Amino acid sequence: SDKLRGFNLSIADVFTALESSNQNTGGAYIDKKPTAYFIRSEGLIGSLDDINKIVVKNNANGIPVLIRDIATVQLGSSIRYGALTRATSKGHGEAVGGIVMMLKGANANDVVKKVKAKIERINKTLPEGVVVEPFLDRSALVDRAMGTVAKNLIEGALIVIFVLVLFLGNLRAGLVVASVIPLSMLFAISLMNLFGVSGNLMSLGAIDFGLIVDGAVIIVEATMHILAGNKLGRAYTQREMDAEVEKSSVRMMSAAAFGQIIILIVYLPILALVGIEGKMFHPMA
Repeated sequence: SDKLRGFNLSIADVFTALESSNQNTGGAYIDKKPTAYFIRSEGLIGSLDDINKIVVKNNANGIPVLIRDIATVQLGSSIRYGALTRATSKGHGEAVGGIVMMLKGANANDVVKKVKAKIERINKTLPEGVVVEPFLDRSALVDRAMGTVAKNLIEGALIVIFVLVLFLGNLRAGLVVASVIPLSMLFAISLMNLFGVSGNLMSLGAIDFGLIVDGAVIIVEATMHILAGNKLGRAYTQREMDAEVEKSSVRMMSAAAFGQIIILIVYLPILALVGIEGKMFHPMA
């Protein structure tokens, strides 16, 4: 402050000098056929020495007053806006937090594995007592979601088989309907890949409860009903059975198709969502 008063300067003069001396400017161009020369002044601060050489003002004798004449320039600590604490086995204490940002379209599991491998290498080079510990592992969330999908697929198949065997008394009928579950999932994943829908938690959850076996159940039950009404007095030959299955499938196809279409129509309003809601629920639809 004494130096500022000695040079008849204020803090505002220093701020103005720093701001005006830390910018790039353009000076149009000189057209000299067949070449055009663009004029550009690069004045961004790149080092402490650049700051020291900034002119604040000229004194009464016309001698420039530099930053180094009125201040000592050095690196300092950044302004603190908050604190991060973490409970560990050694007690509570402050920690330094960091976030690993995944690129759009990257595989979360692959990224997490590579980050963990990198952390292991970094920990070997850190001073004693300093260690990098994961705070939130996204791969655990992905693994739980995948586990839930697999669990519900298996349980759904077993329940379908049990119910059809219980009411129709035919194990093969239950297996036929249960086989529609993996086929439906394969079809859904194929369309996701075709339309660029990522396999996030919402889309995986939609596959989880969105697998439709109603149509298969209707057709199988109709087929079993026709086969049970056999009036030939003998077992069907393979050709006769194929014909009866085709007949029952054609008869019930429209009802099954309309049932699926009605279910699909329910999700159409979700596709009309925009903004954050659209980004969140579009994969489910």
